[in-house]
Amino acid sequence: MSDLWEHEDPITDLDIEVPSWIDQDICPSTVASILQGGCSSGAYMPAVIYYQANKTMSEHGDDVLTFIEDHYGEVPAPDMTDMSWDGLAVFFLSVAVECWACSVEEEITDALDALEDEED
Repeated sequence: MSDLWEHEDPITDLDIEVPSWIDQDICPSTVASILQGGCSSGAYMPAVIYYQANKTMSEHGDDVLTFIEDHYGEVPAPDMTDMSWDGLAVFFLSVAVECWACSVEEEITDALDALEDEED
């Protein structure tokens, strides 16, 4: 079984679709980091830097919210205590990125295992 931490090539090289609201060069080790600590741990900075998250949500917000709703059945409500507009962008983008990472973990592992089998 492949260890996601050991792979730095883009996931797109494995013919796995990466949503347009996630950096297209995201690699398996970044997914492993997201799975371990979430975006707020610094695993995926584009989701937690206010400017970047706001820009991504401005361009892809409907797709992000649709993704969340499709996977969770609803869009979770953030804690609105002292929440800013940029904070909302970070919240929703982080939820979506973490959900996506969970949803592709097995697919990435299977693709890496198949690649290793081909190399043997």
